[in-house]
Amino acid sequence: MKKSSFFSRMAVAPHMVWAVVFIVVPLLAVIYYAFTNAKGQFSFESIFKLRDYLPTIGLSMWFGLLSTVICFLLAYPFAYFLSQKQANAQRTMILLVMLPMWMNLLIRTYSWMLILERNGILNKLLTLIGLGRPNGFLNTGGAVVLGMVYNYLPYMILPIFTIMSKLDRSVIEAAQDLGGSRFNVLFRVIFPLSLPGVVSGITMVFVPSVSTFYISQKLGGGSFLLIGDAIESQFQSVNNFNLGASLSLILMVLILISMAIMNRFTDDEEGGMII
Repeated sequence: MKKSSFFSRMAVAPHMVWAVVFIVVPLLAVIYYAFTNAKGQFSFESIFKLRDYLPTIGLSMWFGLLSTVICFLLAYPFAYFLSQKQANAQRTMILLVMLPMWMNLLIRTYSWMLILERNGILNKLLTLIGLGRPNGFLNTGGAVVLGMVYNYLPYMILPIFTIMSKLDRSVIEAAQDLGGSRFNVLFRVIFPLSLPGVVSGITMVFVPSVSTFYISQKLGGGSFLLIGDAIESQFQSVNNFNLGASLSLILMVLILISMAIMNRFTDDEEGGMII
């Protein structure tokens, strides 16, 4: 028993070291800088300055929420449709969903810049039918949300599909035998059973959407300052590590609160727990 316990501790040791070095230490560094000033003295100066960034935080939450809702509306019907297909078709379609993720985020975002700009493909096509915009669709809030949806949609599809593909078909058949219409079966049987995957997908889309900065810079043209942009600016341009850490801390708190709220809608089933 002692020998087994020793090997168990040795097996866990690398994970503990990894967690301490790459999670605990950076977190302590963020907390330290957030509650100190440029001289290293304890201070709430950076915390009080967060009031100036309330519009930025609100805009980040709005864009993140909007992109998450759109991803859900697109992903849920697709995941349901995909779960009804044969195994070979499922593998092919999942491969197509994951294929864009094999490319770097920067490349995917630059591709949308070429599509949405004034002389881009989209504006030219819409101009032919009289619906084009003089300055294109780039540097707009819609372009930023579109970039978020495009980049994070697979993170909504995959967990929902994973849960749906494991549903007990006998439960669905029983609901149909009891006279349930396709609409009732979907919303009163399938949706509640797939809720853990929905919650996981919402979290996996909402968290990166709120904290993104590259997408808003390139597709928004710098016209939309999100909290990720503010953090990057404080660390790289202004070199104000204290304010940057304070913004990072408040972002972390907002994300943890959102994840805690999401967990209240699920139980301990597979795919349900985020924290």
